[in-house]
Amino acid sequence: MSNIASVLKEEIARLVRRQLRGETENLKKASSRYRADIAALKRRIEALEMQISRLEKMVPKKAAPIADGESETKLRFKPQGVRAQRTRLGLSAPEMGALVGVSAQTIYNWESGTSRPRNEQLATIAAVRKMGKREVKARLDQLRAE
Repeated sequence: MSNIASVLKEEIARLVRRQLRGETENLKKASSRYRADIAALKRRIEALEMQISRLEKMVPKKAAPIADGESETKLRFKPQGVRAQRTRLGLSAPEMGALVGVSAQTIYNWESGTSRPRNEQLATIAAVRKMGKREVKARLDQLRAE
């Protein structure tokens, strides 16, 4: 009797192994396909990032509206002016920073007088100074969408 039981157990184990082998083979094939797809996507991302970096090098850093070289020299900076402009437009420091292209901490440093903006940033601040609340809101929405 024990001989029949052991033969039956071995046969069941063999059938289960065979069925599992078939199932795992399908999973292995799918896994292999997914790895190949992921590798192809990574290569494509790398190529696109290289293309973006090349294009960024071709475009000027900030597309700030600067009329001419003469207006750059006439720009003045006052720390209180940045805070007054920010409150007039109802902006937080991070929002003002997004408009100018700097961090919120930089805006706080300008307002406290511990640092000064560069000439390009002064030009951008001057451009923001000419904007109204609606235009600033539209510009922020555009920046968030990008």
